[in-house]
Amino acid sequence: MALTMYLALVAVMYVDQRKYLYQPDPTFIAPPADGPPIQVIHLTAADGTRLVAWYLPPEGDKPVLLFFNGNGQGLAHQKWRWKRFAEAGVGFFAVGYRGYAGSEGHPSEHGLIEDSNAAYDWVAARYPAGKIVIQGYSLGSGLAVRLAAQRPARALILEAPYTSTTDVAAIRFPWLPVRLLMKDRFQSTDWIGKVHIPVLIVHGTRDSVIPFRFGQQLYAMASQPKRFEAMRGSDHSTLVRDGLYRHVWAFLSVADPEKTPARVSGPGL
Repeated sequence: MALTMYLALVAVMYVDQRKYLYQPDPTFIAPPADGPPIQVIHLTAADGTRLVAWYLPPEGDKPVLLFFNGNGQGLAHQKWRWKRFAEAGVGFFAVGYRGYAGSEGHPSEHGLIEDSNAAYDWVAARYPAGKIVIQGYSLGSGLAVRLAAQRPARALILEAPYTSTTDVAAIRFPWLPVRLLMKDRFQSTDWIGKVHIPVLIVHGTRDSVIPFRFGQQLYAMASQPKRFEAMRGSDHSTLVRDGLYRHVWAFLSVADPEKTPARVSGPGL
């Protein structure tokens, strides 16, 4: 009886696994009128899926960051991040994954890769590779690593990254054979060694979602030049609040609009 119940539970988890990995809010929300002058962009992925993105042009010769979000946040939930971009005069282009933020479709690893390629193509049609910085947060770090291994850019920034989503799931569900069951693996360890541009990895030492050691492991596999910032005491969703972009602006040699030093600066490994 116990074995039957366990197998039934495994079957349910297998069928519903994408409900755990992706938590999309399909609602379209326009950028706030009292915030930075963000433009809403509509683009189409190679498979015909229509996507929504937010775009803020950079000032002068400053870079534009191609940003890939986490698994449970829409574009509107990153208002403090967008505020820091605007204050520094740095541009950004952030695509709402399929199923998120007004974009069509349903998320999957293959689908999100299509979305990331469409986002890169849109930016690359308007800016040279030397101005494009690829940044991925949490789930988006897997997309960012893969893209940076395949497309030219100035630099790669990974915020709270993982080695693979299977590694994260194995910790969260130790009683499940996740390495046999997972469909969407986002195996960043297969791609990080193929990245040949400067890499910055920032991870909170108290990350309760993606263990700090995964960022360390990914850093160890990356090629030089690379930098690791350990934000001591920071959790998964507090990095922006705790001074993430002071490290980013220093890495990119962009003037920091905040004059005070970063709250934490972790040592390189």
